[in-house]
Amino acid sequence: LITMALEEALQTTTDSEEECTFSSEEEEDFDDELLHFEECENDSDQMPAAKRAGTLSWKAETDVDRVAQTLRFLPAREPGPLLSAADSHSPMSLFKLFFTESAVAKLCHNTNAQAARAIAKGRKYRWRDVGVDELYRYIGLVFYMAAVKMSSIADYWRQDSLFSLPFPATVMPRDRYRTISWNVHMSHPDADKENDRKRGTAQHDRLFRIKPLMDTIRLACKAFYHPRRNVAVKERLVACRANTGMTRRTKVKPTKLGFKFFVLSDSSNGYTVDFSVYTGKNSFPTDRGLSYDAVMSLLDRKVLGSGYHVYMDDFYTSPKLFTDLFALKVGACGTYRDQRKDFPKTAANSLSRNSSRGSIRWIRDGPLVCVKWMDTQEVSVCSTIHAAYTGERVQRKIKAQHTWKTKILPCPAPVTAYNQHMGGVDLSDQLLQYYAAQHKTMKWYRKIFLHFLDIAATNAFILHKELHGNMTHDQFMEELITELCGVSQKAAPKQFSTDHVPIPGAELTSNVRRIATVGRRICVHCKAVHGKKQQTPWKCQACDVHLCLQLNRNCFQEWHKSL
Repeated sequence: LITMALEEALQTTTDSEEECTFSSEEEEDFDDELLHFEECENDSDQMPAAKRAGTLSWKAETDVDRVAQTLRFLPAREPGPLLSAADSHSPMSLFKLFFTESAVAKLCHNTNAQAARAIAKGRKYRWRDVGVDELYRYIGLVFYMAAVKMSSIADYWRQDSLFSLPFPATVMPRDRYRTISWNVHMSHPDADKENDRKRGTAQHDRLFRIKPLMDTIRLACKAFYHPRRNVAVKERLVACRANTGMTRRTKVKPTKLGFKFFVLSDSSNGYTVDFSVYTGKNSFPTDRGLSYDAVMSLLDRKVLGSGYHVYMDDFYTSPKLFTDLFALKVGACGTYRDQRKDFPKTAANSLSRNSSRGSIRWIRDGPLVCVKWMDTQEVSVCSTIHAAYTGERVQRKIKAQHTWKTKILPCPAPVTAYNQHMGGVDLSDQLLQYYAAQHKTMKWYRKIFLHFLDIAATNAFILHKELHGNMTHDQFMEELITELCGVSQKAAPKQFSTDHVPIPGAELTSNVRRIATVGRRICVHCKAVHGKKQQTPWKCQACDVHLCLQLNRNCFQEWHKSL
């Protein structure tokens, strides 16, 4: 059913392509407006963009700016969740829109194949094939660990600590969780080997190990939600220290090293609409620079429609990108770097260090307006959506004569809009960080797998909030964890004394002489309390820890007195 919903949503997107285009009269009006901008520049249009920008002079806020061409908003589908609000949607049903049962079944198949390959290479651990239900329980535990922080994975199964947690052991044993974590795989190992043989050639795909699940997540993000008019583009860094050639380092973000994601999100709620992973040499179709190509790859007019307003930071902003987007009937607004190509560099009537706070300067070149505003430092923003200044005001604290006073300052329209709508990706990152499933792992692609879980859970929460709005983020994640783990009540079920029974620590052998020696392990109680490494063949069925069970040393009883 979920697969059918995906296909139906995508078919709706394709069918609505004609509906989102302008009529012939609207096309003529739009082209006439562009021609009007061109004619206003007269002969200066024949100059190169950089030279023309140098001939323009900065104007002040008292000068009247022509109102930019208003683009008609024609989305390909109705903005918002593409699900019926009349139906009841549980957290798990929404999460399964992104991690479908067919996708999880494929994940199980590849994970089992990876485990078989590891055992064939000599790995010494028990393995039984993982199924769909068990993998959902595993994902539930991953989210539980994101909500309840401990210093290590083993601490979630410890029973000899003041901070012992009873819940994880009721879902699956510690060793089972570990073996699944070691082997979780999104692509088939045999196909990985074929791709690895192409390393160093154009046919090699650096993202091959994550492509199957990544394509499913991206498809679901676009199929079940259509963004509202204001969207934002920004990079997101997923922390990873692996030496893969794809990790990137930055000094300005809290995460200094990791995989770079280019993300398109809805500014109204932080929903992740689409994303791409930077590999270091992405083969974008236009090949006009990373920042240009990244934005163009995320803004698919056939999927989105026209008339959108996209906000971005100074890494992406360029006159070429903004004018090309405007020609595609997409408005853009973003901060920019003065030294970037084709931006105005004239000093005539520009801001200086001595300019008073709240001073505004602007230059219009066709549909593009570049604005400078003096706050505590100079702010540079350009836009194809707004006029330079339309009377907006902001409050600032200013120190005068050793006292702080509130002062009302004029603020350019592009700056006000940027501050309001660019928070879309920041809001998305904030929601992701509340319950980030990230933890240390030996394989780089498992780091990205955990980030896919974060995207799916966060988008599912946003869908639930849009449809019903009756749960906080905490309540949503608690309900999702209980459903994934198969727990009937929100509280973890109590362990009864009948669950704690001694069982052999290893499979029984037919050799009677070795029946009490095979599978012996160190008693956790002897080690913790007495500091001795006493070995025992017995362990607790519920706690999954080895404990002595002898006439003169009953660690099994002592261990369970505190439970």
